[in-house]
Amino acid sequence: MEEIIDRALEYASKNGKFAEVRYFSSERNSILMKNGTLSASGVSKDSGIGIRIINESIAFGAINSREWVKIKEEIDNLIRKSKHTGRHSFSNEEPIKDEWEVGQKIKISDISFEEKIKRLKEIDSILQNENMGMRIISLNDNVEDEILINSEGTQIKSKLPKLGFMFFMGYMENGSYEQGYFQLGYAGGYEALDEWRLEEVMKHESSVLKNAVKAKKIEEGKYDLIIGPEVSGIVAHESAGHPTESDRIIGREMAQAGESFIKKDDRGKKVGSEIVNLVDDPTIEHSFGYYKYDRDGVKARKRYLYKNGVINEFLSNRESAGRLGLKSNGASRSSEWDKEPLVRMSTTYIEPGDYEFEEMTEDVKDGIYMKSFTEWNIDDIRFNEKYVGREAYHIKNGEIREVIKRPVIETTTINFYSSMDAIGKDLEFVAGTCGKGDPMQGVDVWMGGPHVRLRGIYVR
Repeated sequence: MEEIIDRALEYASKNGKFAEVRYFSSERNSILMKNGTLSASGVSKDSGIGIRIINESIAFGAINSREWVKIKEEIDNLIRKSKHTGRHSFSNEEPIKDEWEVGQKIKISDISFEEKIKRLKEIDSILQNENMGMRIISLNDNVEDEILINSEGTQIKSKLPKLGFMFFMGYMENGSYEQGYFQLGYAGGYEALDEWRLEEVMKHESSVLKNAVKAKKIEEGKYDLIIGPEVSGIVAHESAGHPTESDRIIGREMAQAGESFIKKDDRGKKVGSEIVNLVDDPTIEHSFGYYKYDRDGVKARKRYLYKNGVINEFLSNRESAGRLGLKSNGASRSSEWDKEPLVRMSTTYIEPGDYEFEEMTEDVKDGIYMKSFTEWNIDDIRFNEKYVGREAYHIKNGEIREVIKRPVIETTTINFYSSMDAIGKDLEFVAGTCGKGDPMQGVDVWMGGPHVRLRGIYVR
């Protein structure tokens, strides 16, 4: 394969100011079980070559053939397209030569289909014993191999194994129904199944739904609010990660994924209290969005999107950074070989503070503890937002009291972050699949944070 992509780069480089060739292959296995019965399973192997050429514009194409005649034909087509006037800015970056791989304590290739089914049945039996009437669980693994070379001298080879787990459950009692959803992800091997402590998670989430069906709504009004890491994560992802994507800010994603309330000259603008720090970091070991170098060949690093309550940095790839006159901060990702790399998140979270959980609750006279969410919504500029609690409690005089049913927060991004006055020491993550682009492509992400306290939030 390397001989083919070397030849493709040599030919493309002779006809472009910049050329890039990326070979990408993936081997995926998936199992879906409904109420203890195998519903679907699949094995897929896919590979191909993505090519970018820059002259007067950026031209991207992809092909899954190894025949030189067909590859040359695709390159010739891209050369013609690249000579039309259009977007053509690319940030200047140092070439990289490296090879990297994420290790596996228990290799994906060593776990049989029968063993996977056995583990899922064990997990399902826990939910069945907890009287969950509706149960959907899935297990997915994937190994991605990539070779990236460009005309500037970059040569990167990588191998990235991943494991994903999802469950969806529903519980009904006396005509009242509650449901819950949870997703976990890991860069590495099947050691994740033990590290996730799934039996403990399943029993806890089952009890949450059982308590929720009997709970009552709280009287609407303003409350002090403590949110758990799961809620911190969805807020960070939706109202800090997405609005700081530079392709949204400069308008490229306008018709597909929306715009942003942030404008290109808004760095330094206040969006929250001084204790607010929002981070996106693809370098966290074993994170679901882990990578050492992005799809443009730029070294990954930790990015402070909001720092000390102000807009600090935009997520960017080489194209958007070039248009803004900046250096890329390594946020270029794509889901498959035939998808153009776009500005994407990886692991997005609220950075921990210095409060113990008990310190946050003891100062609340009348409040709500929303530990997890069951529903969320946000507008296409990522400003007006809504979060509905799944596991939630009333706090009275510093004590966590009765379970409450689906508290609803409707607020704005700036009001949310400006209301924060205490951030916990803890840090937890959940997984997700973030969709963007046209054609749509979903990439693996982590999102999370610590427990956080907000003052005077309207809840209904």
